[in-house]
Amino acid sequence: MKQTIALVDDDRNILTSVAMTLEQEGFQVRTYTDGETALQGIIARPVDLAVLDIKMPRMDGMELLQKLRVRSQLPVIFLTSKDEEVDEVMGLRLGADDYITKPFSQRLLLERIRALLRRNEASRAEGSGATPAGVMVRGDLVLDETKHQCLWKGRDIQLTVTEFLLVKALATRPGMVKSRDQLIDAAYGENIYVDDRTIDSHIKRVRKKFRTADDDFNHIETLYGIGYRYKDS
Repeated sequence: MKQTIALVDDDRNILTSVAMTLEQEGFQVRTYTDGETALQGIIARPVDLAVLDIKMPRMDGMELLQKLRVRSQLPVIFLTSKDEEVDEVMGLRLGADDYITKPFSQRLLLERIRALLRRNEASRAEGSGATPAGVMVRGDLVLDETKHQCLWKGRDIQLTVTEFLLVKALATRPGMVKSRDQLIDAAYGENIYVDDRTIDSHIKRVRKKFRTADDDFNHIETLYGIGYRYKDS
């Protein structure tokens, strides 16, 4: 079955050219020119991944992402204007999995889409660090890869694909320090470049989600200048 991508951008030229490229690569594509219409369309007919522009009429990409995250952990890639670092950081904090700055290469976007879809599939598959049933248990933490489910003290923590893979990478070997480069490889793959700030933004959001469920959560530790580790209980 073909995977379906939602493209949301008020620039019709971008929608047309990107949609043609993705369709030639075997994807089904649904296009939207504003956030409000996109929200209604994605809710009515779920997709496998969404590419969202930030600046759009009726509802911008930030608000659209917030509304989508209430309902779903759908993989999301943001399109941001060049050098607008605030947009990139805010997008990641709101739960985007990746971002690309305009103007962009369609080949790069295609590569990022495929990488994110692979990560999404991998996060649901049984991993080498899990039990035969695909479940990793680390004290109060339970990661079920086959269901893409994260539990902390029995409470459901809604994680995006990237966040899930980061938690898994840290929890697989408690007490061991993971550098930002190692976490980038674990969450994005070895052939995708993102900067350290991206990982830091994801970690901040992960901590916030866990602390919403448990004020005392402190199991993801920062080692300044080195990286992060999952504290061994």
